[in-house]
Order: sequence, then structure tokens, then C-alpha cells
Amino acid sequence: MSGRGGGSGRSGGARPTITLLAAQLGVSPATVSRAFSRPELLRPETVERVLEAARAAGYVPNRHARALSTGRTGAVGIVVTDIANPFFPPLIRHVQNLAQERGLNVLLADTDEQPRREEAAVALLSHQVEGLLLCSSRPASTTLRRLAQQHRLVLVNRDVYDTARVLLDTGPAVREAVTRLAELGHRRLAYLAGPQPRSWSNSQRSAAVHEQAAELGLELTSLPTAHGTYEDGYALADRVRAAGATAVMAFDDILAHGVMGGLASLGVQVPRDVSVIGCDDVLATTTHPPLSTIAVDLRAVAEASMAMLLEGPGAQPSGRTLLLARLVLRGTVGSAPGEDRFR
Repeated sequence: MSGRGGGSGRSGGARPTITLLAAQLGVSPATVSRAFSRPELLRPETVERVLEAARAAGYVPNRHARALSTGRTGAVGIVVTDIANPFFPPLIRHVQNLAQERGLNVLLADTDEQPRREEAAVALLSHQVEGLLLCSSRPASTTLRRLAQQHRLVLVNRDVYDTARVLLDTGPAVREAVTRLAELGHRRLAYLAGPQPRSWSNSQRSAAVHEQAAELGLELTSLPTAHGTYEDGYALADRVRAAGATAVMAFDDILAHGVMGGLASLGVQVPRDVSVIGCDDVLATTTHPPLSTIAVDLRAVAEASMAMLLEGPGAQPSGRTLLLARLVLRGTVGSAPGEDRFR
């Protein structure tokens, strides 16, 4: 006879299902499903009853099956260029908190600044998530436009036409910082540039520094960096001093912190001899003196990005959101020293 005999399939260690749990609890299968995927739609006592019954029965939601039937995977992805960069962990935390509020998990990929690794991460994660956030993305603009047509994604801090993107506009605050330095008597500035030619943030900040310095008649020395690390900033201290710069604008707080260390090793005091301003506001309270910087609201970035990614599930994300940064002056900015300070 057929091997189908032997009962209904509920015995012999068969896996519990949503249907069986629903029958046991006297609720609909949809209610059991919502207890796992959208608990905020149910009364707390109903959610607790379902979860308790699931624990007792050893039931585990099959997210893959749910994705096939509903088109929802229960997760979003976030791809960053360098997980060791202090800019990214707070942003990831905000995204994770917002995802959790929506009953979603977060999958993370680090591309180590490699465009091809980023493309591979998008291909791998796109089938496991409901959408992707690409942060400070490195591939060429044509590549990103193609990826945006193929996958549901939002760019963070990369301005590519015809894609959904959320941008941190630091330009006005950078120009304000240069103006403030000029008001304090600084006439020779150095800009420590970011390392990536495709970094939208670096091109924006560099342009703002150069334009404002030219408008105010300041002498500006631009110093490139290989990797944008603390060590890069430290090594540039000699060149800052050789240029006679009395103020430094750095691409980010990491480079600012590095050049402060390098200047200290040369016996140059901040801000007595050289003023320093960073960008991103991720290291301010860990430097001595506390670092002046261009502050960005990473929670607002996460909120805008997630809203853009998850709105209208049937349509591709679209639009361009610009969030303004602000100048925060702390202990690393002071008046320009006398002309003979280094002589």
C-alpha cells in the first residue's frame, strides 16, 4: 500500500505549523502569522499567547516560505564601505532600531572600499532582504543607476541622478567654518582631503573649502591622503607646519584626530598654534582638547533612508533628500598665532 498511511502527519515528530497553532489557540492562521511579523497590530495578550504556544510546540517561523508567499523577507540590508570607520556604527544602530520597530531584521555587509565587493554584496543580499541601503557607495554612477533599476535600494551620501538618495549637505557648514577661521585672523589654511575619488562627501567638502577660501582671499594648501586613516593625518602634520598653515580643515574627525596627534609630536599646540576642525562629529568627546567639527544628524539620516526604502512596497524608491549639517565649535579653534610663532 502507499507510504502515506499512518495518521494525519501530526504525530511522529512532525513539525508544528501555523495552521496547527491557530487551531490549538482558536484563532486564525493570519493572527498567528502577525504575532511574528507585525505584533504591533495585535493586542499584547494575544501576541503573548501565540508566542507561548509556539515555544511550547517548538515552532520556528519559516521566513523563506513567508517571503515566497508574501514577497516580504522580514529583513533589510545595509552595505557600508568600512565598518571600522566611526561614522558607520551609529548609523547602523539607528537603522537597526528603526527596522526593529517595523518587525524587520538587518543584514550587514562591509565592502572594504572595494566597488566590486559592493556589487557582489548587492547581488547576494538582494534576494534576502526587502531593500538595501548603500552607504557612501563606491561603484561608478552608471553602475549604481543600473543596480537601482534592478534592485530596491537607497543611496546614503552618494548623489547619483535618477536614484533614490539621502544626502548630508555639509557644504554650508564647511563654508561657515572657513569664514569663522578667517574672522579669527587665520590667513593660511590646510585641507586634509578624503581618500576616495568617488566620495561625494569629499568632493562636496573640498569644493566648499576652496570656494570660501578663494572668496575670502585665504591661502589654501590641499593635502591628499592615501587611506583616510588616523596614521595618514598624523603623517601630514609635518606638511601642515611646512605650509605655514595656522588652521586645518579635515575631511572627517579621524583625519583631524590624526593631525592633532602629529602636531603634538612636533611640539605644536592646538589651538594655540594651529586650529583644527573635523567633520561628522563622531570623535569630539574623545579628543583633547574636544574637537570642533561639522556635526551631522545620523538618526535623521537613518529615518529618511528607511522611510524612502520602505514606502510604497510595490514601487521603486525615488527622490532626493538633503539634510543640513551644522558647525560646532569646541576646544580646537582659537585665534591665529603671531607671524613669528614658529620662528
